[in-house]
Amino acid sequence: MNKEIELNPNIVVATLGKLPEELTKADIIDFVEKQGIKMVSFMYPAEDGRVKTLNFVINNGAYLEMILTEGERVDGSSLFPSFVQTGSSDLYVVPRFRTAFVDPFSEIPTLCLLCSFFDKDGSPFDCAPYEALLRAGQAFYASTGMTFEAMAELEYYVIAEEETLFPGIDQKGYHESQPFAKLNEFRMQCLEYVSRTGGQIKYGHAEVGNFTLDGKVYEQNEIEFLPNPIETAADQILLAKWVIRNLGYRYGLDVTFAPKIIVGEAGSGMHVHIRIMNDSVNMMLDGGQLSGIARRAIAGMMVLAPSITAFGNKNPISFFRLVPHQEAPTNVCWGDCNRSALVRVPLGWTSGRDMCAIANPLEDEEERDTSSKQTVEMRSPDGSADIYQLMAGLCVACRYGLEMDPEEALKIADEKYVDVDIHKSENSARLAGLAQLPTCCAESAVCLENARSIYEERGVFMPKMIDGIIAGLKSFADHNLHKDADADPNLMKQLVDKYFYCG
Repeated sequence: MNKEIELNPNIVVATLGKLPEELTKADIIDFVEKQGIKMVSFMYPAEDGRVKTLNFVINNGAYLEMILTEGERVDGSSLFPSFVQTGSSDLYVVPRFRTAFVDPFSEIPTLCLLCSFFDKDGSPFDCAPYEALLRAGQAFYASTGMTFEAMAELEYYVIAEEETLFPGIDQKGYHESQPFAKLNEFRMQCLEYVSRTGGQIKYGHAEVGNFTLDGKVYEQNEIEFLPNPIETAADQILLAKWVIRNLGYRYGLDVTFAPKIIVGEAGSGMHVHIRIMNDSVNMMLDGGQLSGIARRAIAGMMVLAPSITAFGNKNPISFFRLVPHQEAPTNVCWGDCNRSALVRVPLGWTSGRDMCAIANPLEDEEERDTSSKQTVEMRSPDGSADIYQLMAGLCVACRYGLEMDPEEALKIADEKYVDVDIHKSENSARLAGLAQLPTCCAESAVCLENARSIYEERGVFMPKMIDGIIAGLKSFADHNLHKDADADPNLMKQLVDKYFYCG
């Protein structure tokens, strides 16, 4: 059996013995008939970033074949109020067979599929974030001959009743085990259920954030995924949020992906790792060092970083997270293994040493190609992001860097490189020379307006989509929000309550 299918937790893939991208309509019908599936659910994200669901009872075989082929009609003005007018609001939703999974929560055997949107002419709906992401990937390949892959780290807080035994230590939750971490079992359930929906998970662990408030314990967790083509990577994040929230509801636990809950405690980010591939070869390394291609892509992210916040930081409390000394970026720079930088180059298994043989003397030393592991990590986004817009924006930024004059791109990369913690007082001069990220949604909107021609080039982002994003950010009118929250402690609580279930 194919190693990518063997032990696959997605029962559709395991049963049919085919990779997700190989699934056909005939496969889906065969699975429904043989596995006793009673219902089909179409699922899709709307402008608010949440999963929407349309349920179908399988009346008969003809009806099943019809909905899988023709999809169904939905009200686009309710799903995308910024982009679709009520006077001409109908859209079609049509399932993508590669996304099929069995609903892990439904008592009725139900098959779920993510859908694409189409307009009245049968063309892909040009303002659907998923379509923008597809266009970004296509433009990247057309320009470079290479493919853009990504994966995300999804951070979130789980809230439960406080316990007195084995209390956790404030801001010391990183990789903590039970009994000092109380919610590890819940995270393991999340990992299993996300994998059933097709999520390819790298690992999960307890994160830094750990505090108590008003008789509740707040524990931060993280789930990190494996690199995938960007549309698959985005789908997996969308469904992971859906799974975690559903499991929390089932267990009576509250869950939030909000970027900030309380000042002084760790916020939750959604860092995105990027790699550029050419015929299955990772182009991020050259001779064991970060390649020129990687550094040029980083240069593109350095130039467009302020505007990328428009896709990755969607509400006012996003900018309460982007403050110094909280392992969150504030300035436009990059560095190796540097968590104060906007873009971090994590360890990439480039030492050439067989650490397994060193740790396990009974093992024979072997040479392994570990180059596929090297990524670069954008650290500004958070859980409020529209994951499809965000990954499309990052893809555009990297393409922009690779389309620059190579010498100019490498010069930008060199100028933005830092090898120190820029927030330490002794590095204040270096900090002063770096551009700053926006400090509020209103500033983020201006940055996007200034850079919009780059995102609209090659038809990746539609102008009316950019207009809608800018209008949404400006509507927060949050220029003085930090100052107001400092003067009124209740304001921060009101903001957290308002955006608690963002994204």
